[in-house]
Amino acid sequence: MIETSARLLQLLSLLQLRREWTGPALAARMDVTERTVRRDIGKLRTLGYPINASPGVAGGYQLGAGAQLPPLLLDDDEALAVAIGLTAVTASPVSGVGEASVRALTKLEQVPPPRLRPRFSNLRSAVTRMSAVSTPVNPEVLTSLSAAITERRCVAFRYDRHDGETSRRVVEPYRLVDTGRRWYLVAFDRSREDWRTFRVDRCTSVPVARERFVPRALPSADLAAYVQESITRSPYSYDAVIRFHAPLRELETRVPSTAGTLEADGDDFTLLRAGFDSLDFPLAYLASWDIDFEILEPTAMRDRVAVVAERLRRSAGPPGPA
Repeated sequence: MIETSARLLQLLSLLQLRREWTGPALAARMDVTERTVRRDIGKLRTLGYPINASPGVAGGYQLGAGAQLPPLLLDDDEALAVAIGLTAVTASPVSGVGEASVRALTKLEQVPPPRLRPRFSNLRSAVTRMSAVSTPVNPEVLTSLSAAITERRCVAFRYDRHDGETSRRVVEPYRLVDTGRRWYLVAFDRSREDWRTFRVDRCTSVPVARERFVPRALPSADLAAYVQESITRSPYSYDAVIRFHAPLRELETRVPSTAGTLEADGDDFTLLRAGFDSLDFPLAYLASWDIDFEILEPTAMRDRVAVVAERLRRSAGPPGPA
């Protein structure tokens, strides 16, 4: 009985490993006869495992999807990979996912063999995640959007704009982008007849799937870069271009991807393109870096520098004696 149970677990693990197996391939892998394979497939089916079989020379066995499908069988490296992934998403901006990840990780730690338990414990004690400011997202909104993207269906939802106005949108969804702090949807807005980037946390209703759509040419080959461009420049009153007297590798450690885009300007200079609603805050922030910079655009920002510089000079008082 023990040998049979072990063989069934091995068979189930193989079926989970590959999309489809032929009978001879399974028999060779398990070192049994094809008759034994057929008998074991029958036993797994009686236990509630949905296993599909296709006849013919090119046919084989495939593990199907079903409500009674039991947990996956994981080897040592796979179990640790899952644990690392769960640890990484404990601070996820998706509502409820962080707590669910902790619960799943706790369950996972209770089932590994003794040889793996010290590694799980070391992982839990050695990893600490810093909390980051993020906006929670309704997981139902994410799943509805992802399903619509896969099925190429339009969706309708209520959306709160940045100015507080609420409107109904009907869009063709193409991609979800996770910036770490927020989720964004890249979609073609039918009412505006243009491409738009939507903050998913501002969807005030679960998107409702509608008719299918024919895919359009994307606005950019790199939609992640397209979202970065949209969220760092388009929504703001001032579109700034600043040249820093420092190489790109030095600025990359200071400027997050959600704050602006960086590009090398030769070996010793870097261009920052970013959007601002206020001119005073970015000036004070950039001045604190102790790096020389030039404001290329806009003119209003350069004029503001002159005003602020004069105010700072006066604040220092009259020069002292030599």
